[in-house]
Amino acid sequence: MKDSSLANTRNFSIIAHIDHGKSTLADRIIEYCGGLTNREMQSQVLDSLEIERERGITVKAQSVALKFTKGETEFNLNLIDTPGHVDFAYEVSRSLAACDGAILLIDASQGVEAQTLSTCYNAIEQGLTILPVLNKIDLPQSDPDKVKREIEEIIGIDASNAPCISAKNGDGVKELLEIIINEIPSPEGSLDSPLEALIIDSWFDQYLGVVSLVKVMNGKIIQGEKIKLNSSGNIHLAEKLGFFSPKRQEKKELSVGEVGFICAGVRDIRGAPVGDTLTHQNHNASLPGFKPVKPQVFAALYPLDSAEFELFRESLERLSLNDAALSYQPEQSSALGSGFRCGFLGTLHMEIVIERLEVEHGIQLLATAPTVAYQILDVSNNILEIENPSKYPEPNHINEVKEPIAKATMLVPEKFIGNVISLCEEKRGVQKSLRYVGGQIELIYEMPMNEIVLDFFDRLKSCSKGYASLDYDFLRFDNSDMVKVDLLLNGEKVDALNFMVHRSKADQKGRELAKNLREAIPRQMYDIAIQAAIGGKILARETVKAFRKDVTAKLYGGDVTRKMKLLEKQKKGKKKMRQIGKVEVPQEAFLSILKVSK
Repeated sequence: MKDSSLANTRNFSIIAHIDHGKSTLADRIIEYCGGLTNREMQSQVLDSLEIERERGITVKAQSVALKFTKGETEFNLNLIDTPGHVDFAYEVSRSLAACDGAILLIDASQGVEAQTLSTCYNAIEQGLTILPVLNKIDLPQSDPDKVKREIEEIIGIDASNAPCISAKNGDGVKELLEIIINEIPSPEGSLDSPLEALIIDSWFDQYLGVVSLVKVMNGKIIQGEKIKLNSSGNIHLAEKLGFFSPKRQEKKELSVGEVGFICAGVRDIRGAPVGDTLTHQNHNASLPGFKPVKPQVFAALYPLDSAEFELFRESLERLSLNDAALSYQPEQSSALGSGFRCGFLGTLHMEIVIERLEVEHGIQLLATAPTVAYQILDVSNNILEIENPSKYPEPNHINEVKEPIAKATMLVPEKFIGNVISLCEEKRGVQKSLRYVGGQIELIYEMPMNEIVLDFFDRLKSCSKGYASLDYDFLRFDNSDMVKVDLLLNGEKVDALNFMVHRSKADQKGRELAKNLREAIPRQMYDIAIQAAIGGKILARETVKAFRKDVTAKLYGGDVTRKMKLLEKQKKGKKKMRQIGKVEVPQEAFLSILKVSK
């Protein structure tokens, strides 16, 4: 028989595509359960990062513990809010591991989207109870019956009794809470068993050190007792325990089934990895953790002021604890000095990391164009994984190159299908399936990851007027005829401007990049030759013309040799300048590489 507090606990999450009203529903649930007073209430209350409110998206997973009374019984509700963008799927999977059920929130005016699909399948695989819920029914264009049919056809779960709500107005929220109590099971586990707690998230607090968000699977943690981190075997003291309501509230113990925070005096920001297990010091246990997240997109970041390098390194260290998917390693560039090559989940993830470093830590950064990791078999039959184009071997040292291929799933309204198929073919995609579901078409393509990460998501939205949705997963490495295009300024290679491209597109991309760079690089007192090359073969050349000072303006007639002498002197000066002068490469030049891909 279950402990009564465990039987009255419900751990649930909200699965939704970006913009389907997830954070708004979380606000209404908190408001209804009295988590905050009216004065403290603000929109998107769980979106704690400044950037989350500014962009209107959820980036970090957050948890909140609430009370709900049904009849005479008080229930403990633990709501774990999750992101909806394709780049933050890892945050979603971490949140789901702490839940027993999930609300599948669908916008009744837009229907099922691709990212919702993959997260929902993830939740079903983990054995969660799924509750389909239709939101935004107050909108005139909402069509609940059509969307219910879509849920049944695409996802394959019964949606005939799915509640219809308006998170904005609060309609149907009380009924939804009652459905959560009735449908979602209480957590499994035993209070009498030895302690086992799963770390769902960790972040760095400058006063408390590392704060870990945990789900207690068995037993309980008591303030002041010693606990062990399973991965390292390190023993720590549980100094502070508590939960978020969503304000931080301390308590003396966390019991089985509860989701709360623990501060154990961990100062090393790598000391409490996400997915690790907490146990008592004399007990060994390892809960199934999360799959380690593998970065898909790489870019080098350099501080504009080289004196800020140490501050940049410390800021990256702190940010990497809050962001399990961010990886980084030092890098030296002849053009840009010291920096870090960072690994991200996608381009939105990259933008958000850069923005957080600039806004929260005050560091001005210069970012190179994003790229993916390639597998290279060299002439000695060694397999190398290269994510930095400047470390790419010379063509005569390479046997074969493999590029990462992704499975891209898209849901597209029927009238835009032609545009989307053309885009996929342009991006070297291979169609694997096409099926009609409701009023939409599900397209599955195998496509090079390099083509997806640069701008595919933006272009997909453009060619479908915002209606198409995308989800992608790494599939495998395939042989490919990839080449490295070098950029030369006045004959000198600029390592930070190199990029990888398929040979069939190399000429076109080289010409476009040289043209874009000609517009981005400011004019100097001497000509700047911009060349795109593969090895020794020049693909394209553009010239940034020099400013010309009229050195003959002061002459009034007289011998022509005087004029020739001044022009010759100017010519020699410019030649000397070109030899010793350094071409300043502005940030816009790096953005030119992104323009080339569009």
